Amino acid sequence: MYNREHWAYHLSSKSGLTVSVYFCRQPESYTGGRSMYTAAAFIFCYLAGCINGAYLLARKWQGKDIRQMGSGNAGARNAGRELGKRGFFYTILIDAGKTVAALAAADAFLGHSALLVCAFAVLCGHIWPAPLGFRGGKGVVVYLASALYLAPASLLAAFIVLLAGWSVTRRFTVPGLIAMAAMPVSIYLLAGDVSAAVAFVIMLLIVIAAHNDFFYKKVA
Repeated sequence: MYNREHWAYHLSSKSGLTVSVYFCRQPESYTGGRSMYTAAAFIFCYLAGCINGAYLLARKWQGKDIRQMGSGNAGARNAGRELGKRGFFYTILIDAGKTVAALAAADAFLGHSALLVCAFAVLCGHIWPAPLGFRGGKGVVVYLASALYLAPASLLAAFIVLLAGWSVTRRFTVPGLIAMAAMPVSIYLLAGDVSAAVAFVIMLLIVIAAHNDFFYKKVA
């Protein structure tokens, strides 16, 4: 949902769900309390982001550090290469699950704009996890899972762009990045939500920066 308050207003006229949505939120006028809750939620979401699926699976199944295997990336693609298809899908499940779970927990107390901050926190925790020496994954799954929770329609737009790009290039990497770049645009065009669009642009830039080694290899 692009704007949860907006949708809750329309739902209330038919099902009375507004009460359940706002009941868990802190009052907008209680700014001091909201600041405290926002800070706590940011820390919680960062720590949730530090849960790395590829790292945990490699440790459990092979007793190794996934960052010392294959490409050295603690993400789904490297897990798929080193741990098999099961590792690939389980890594996606864990990384997407932690993102959605963290945002859902924060959603019980915070408003729309604060949720964008929480999505940023999960992404930072995934890419720069303190418990793992600030060496985590690239953030693609977290970025997509954040969109799934906050702006699901943008995923459909991205999928269409991805298919179009793949039909021309028969590759997924570059079309995938273009599809991800189309998501903030679709958020703005479909919902007019400037704050969400800007937040996803910032997160996308972080994801692209995390892939700098990939681009260096392509250029070299």
